[in-house]
Amino acid sequence: QVQLVESGGGLVQAGGSLRLSCAASGGTFSSYAMGWFRQAPGKEREFVAAVTWGGGGKVYGDSVKGRFTISRDNAKNTVYLQMNSLRPEDTAVYYCAARQGIVMTTTTQYKYWGQGTQVTVSS
Repeated sequence: QVQLVESGGGLVQAGGSLRLSCAASGGTFSSYAMGWFRQAPGKEREFVAAVTWGGGGKVYGDSVKGRFTISRDNAKNTVYLQMNSLRPEDTAVYYCAARQGIVMTTTTQYKYWGQGTQVTVSS
């Protein structure tokens, strides 16, 4: 059983930056593909980014390409999401998720989820 705990959310002005972290425990972190998703009020959970178990392969959602960067440190059992040039439409609860196997971009393909961290971008 893998436990995931996100941190780093908060309130930021448009154009600003935040770095989210997701600490994993209870499993072999380096064997899991990791993803970030987000959910705004009244909307479905949306894919943001994902990274392969080794960190060499990365996939991004269209709305965040060129602004967000996903990375991982397997020695620290942690995955990060660096968010730059934030926009009000980035406001959401951000979740990290883990799955064994290849990177996927749909919520149903991820078995383990964190509790989420709120990101609010003011205009």
